[in-house]
Amino acid sequence: MPNYLDLRGHKVWCYEFSESGEPLVLLHGGLSATEDIEKYIVPALVQTHHVYAYDRTGHGRTGDQPNSLHFEFQTSEAIAYLEDIVRAPSHLIGWSDGGIIALMVAMQRPDLVRSVVAIGSNYHFQHGGKPVDPREISEKDRAEHAQRSPDPLTALDDKTERMRNIWNSEPTLSLSDISKITCPTLILAADDEGFSMTHTTSLYEALPQGQLAIIPGTSHFLIKEKPALVQAIIKDFLSDLSPPQTRVPVRRAKRES
Repeated sequence: MPNYLDLRGHKVWCYEFSESGEPLVLLHGGLSATEDIEKYIVPALVQTHHVYAYDRTGHGRTGDQPNSLHFEFQTSEAIAYLEDIVRAPSHLIGWSDGGIIALMVAMQRPDLVRSVVAIGSNYHFQHGGKPVDPREISEKDRAEHAQRSPDPLTALDDKTERMRNIWNSEPTLSLSDISKITCPTLILAADDEGFSMTHTTSLYEALPQGQLAIIPGTSHFLIKEKPALVQAIIKDFLSDLSPPQTRVPVRRAKRES
C-alpha cells in the first residue's frame, strides 16, 4: 500500500508494487504523479522486479518545497530515495522529466544505477522543438490537485508557471555529459515527439551502452497510446543487459574500438 515516508525531513508519497527480483524505480513525468502512469508500465515489471515509485516533491501527493521543481533538486531527491528507501543499486525507468532525472542520476551516481530506460526525454531545453507556451489549467487538473496534493488549491497555478520556465531553460546537459553514462540505457521515443528526431538520435549515439526504440504512430504520450508495445520493448531490454550481439555492428563496433 502507498504511504508517506520521511525522506530527510520531508514527507514523500511512496509505493512498493512487488518484491520479486532486482529493485527498479519508476519516475513519473513533470506536473504529474505515479498514479498517472503506473498502469501503463508496472504490469510489465511486477513479475520480474521489486518495483518502487514515489511522487516527487511538488508533484502528486508530495508537498512542495522551495526550488523543488528544478532538475538538480529532483535528481538529489532521487539519489536520496535510492540511498535511504531502496538501499541498493536499481534499474530506473522514467517518462518525460522522470527520464531526464534518471539520466542525471546515472551521470552523478553510477554506483546506484544498474540500467536506465528514458521514455520521451530530452537532455537539453534547446531540443529542436518549440518553447513551452503558457497553458490554461483544466478543471480536471484542478480537481486532481485538490484531491491529491497537501499544497493549497492556488499552488497549481504557481507550479505550472514555474515548471514552464524550467522547461524553457533546463536541462542543460551536453553530449559529453551523456557519454559518462556507462550503464545499459534504452532511449524510448515517439515518432511525433515535441523535440526533434535529431535530438533523440544524438542522445542515443552519445551513450556508450545505448539502445534506441522509436514507437510509430505515437506522441509524447506514447506510454498511454501504445502501452503493450512499450511494455514489450522494456521487458525485452531488461531481460538481457549484456551488450547486443548483432550481425553487422556499425556504431557499436566504433564504440567498442
